Amino acid sequence: MKNADLFREIVAIYRKHGWELRHALLQPATLAELQSRALPGEVPVKEATFDALWFSRPSHNNREAWELRLLAQTQYALFETFEADETEDERDDVRLEMEARLRDYVLGTTDSTDENGFK
Repeated sequence: MKNADLFREIVAIYRKHGWELRHALLQPATLAELQSRALPGEVPVKEATFDALWFSRPSHNNREAWELRLLAQTQYALFETFEADETEDERDDVRLEMEARLRDYVLGTTDSTDENGFK
């Protein structure tokens, strides 16, 4: 499946479930393909070594849910919820950590332990 078709499919599925596309992390070749076919002009794009999409939606108890979805046939995503009182700087730090974890996953450089040190 072409990136443009995959992009449209993933965005449609997320929108169906109340998610909003917030940002895109794209490799230059993917960006070039999507700009001409699928990428809405209002979506902020950051160049990356992998292709992924940031989605968010309101969550329960006045939280906000964020999901970083790999733009690939393989369904892989990282999820985090933020409390209403968390600052935007705190949220940005967590989102950057999530981007690093996804990059490690894509590049195959992940450590086999989780954040608690368990294998």
